[in-house]
Amino acid sequence: MTSEISRSAPESDGHVFGQVCAMADAAARAQAELGRANGETRNELLLALADALDEHADQIAAANELDMQAAFDSGMDKGRLDRLRFDASRIRAAALGVRHVATLPDPLGQTVRGYTLPNGLRLDQIRVPMGVMGMIYEARPNVTVDVASLCLKSGNAVLLHGGHAARNTNAATLHLISEVLQSQGFDPALIASVDEFGRMGVTAMMQARGHIDVLVPRGGAGLIRAVVEQSKVPVIETGAGNVHIYVDRAADLDKAVPIIINAKTQRVGVCNSAEKLLVHRDVAEAFLPVAAQAFARAGVTLRADERSYGILSRSGVQELHVEHASAEDWDTEYLALIMGVKVVDSLDEAISHINAHSTGHTESILTEDYGAVEEFTARIDSAVVMVNASTRFTDGGVFGFGAELGISTQKMHARGPMGLQEMTTTKWIGYGNGQVRP
Repeated sequence: MTSEISRSAPESDGHVFGQVCAMADAAARAQAELGRANGETRNELLLALADALDEHADQIAAANELDMQAAFDSGMDKGRLDRLRFDASRIRAAALGVRHVATLPDPLGQTVRGYTLPNGLRLDQIRVPMGVMGMIYEARPNVTVDVASLCLKSGNAVLLHGGHAARNTNAATLHLISEVLQSQGFDPALIASVDEFGRMGVTAMMQARGHIDVLVPRGGAGLIRAVVEQSKVPVIETGAGNVHIYVDRAADLDKAVPIIINAKTQRVGVCNSAEKLLVHRDVAEAFLPVAAQAFARAGVTLRADERSYGILSRSGVQELHVEHASAEDWDTEYLALIMGVKVVDSLDEAISHINAHSTGHTESILTEDYGAVEEFTARIDSAVVMVNASTRFTDGGVFGFGAELGISTQKMHARGPMGLQEMTTTKWIGYGNGQVRP
């Protein structure tokens, strides 16, 4: 996907651009109808979608098998293969997520704030849909369901580009969504794909200012950077995950190893998996050999700075793979069974290193010192900070959102996992009784 975008011309092919804009305009008309539907009607639509996913899980899974085989044959790495997999169990889990979204409070019409001016004019700021969203993602077919459910609940339409690797899975999923929309009396233009246009479709989406209201890229650092730099449409920037765990001098070392192994290995190909381990020098000699045993059992290769390399190489742990870290390692999101390891002299050094090299996604501190917790959580400049917990918890589903649009690492209205509220904007309504401004 990254290479597709980088090869794109500054302006998309005029014919494709016109077609994508026409699709966005059709989506806008369909969105106007959805936005007028009440919350109960939108929830019924979601439940119908969940039922259809359960009923047709095997058909979508069969399409996914075609994509998985093609990706495997082309040499796709294990992390991306894991993201690409959308088998029957994951489809049914996605259906559960859709049902959970249906149970959440309706974000539309919520009053953010309201007050009455001295002249009696009443002002209310309320939540309304964004309008037509655009989603560019790669080899992540679960995103198709997640985004569709969140858009339908929040009254938005969406144009999708899910990429070549997941084309069969996405096509099967979108066909099912289209049938559900039609059966419930809604225009299928609400949830549509521009995959048929390939890379020109991506470029057209980025150029379609005035037709698409907001664009969200979700994928690797290259994809996100390309969209942010090239798009004329406003972008909500999701982030790659160069995620850190810091083991403080006051950490409970028995708790630390399971947390770190979970954060690194539970799913290696996702943005909230831990990529770097920082260890305070006061506990490094005791902790790193113990951690090394767990890393060796899990098959994790360690990229270590000089101090940690010395400790690890002396540990005598069998089948431990340790390499010298390069300067580039500290800024690399591996999405593989690789972890950078560094010994630091202080909490202050750990914080400075993280803020210098993090992508602003998630960081975790392991400590029993409340003062260290306060310092770390106050000074770390990332969207999510965990305390004595795995970084894998940074997820819209885990946070109770049912699904997520992505993890935003920007500092605009949406930061961290994006759910229903982050998919709304606001407008002001003024209720008067003849007031005029003097």
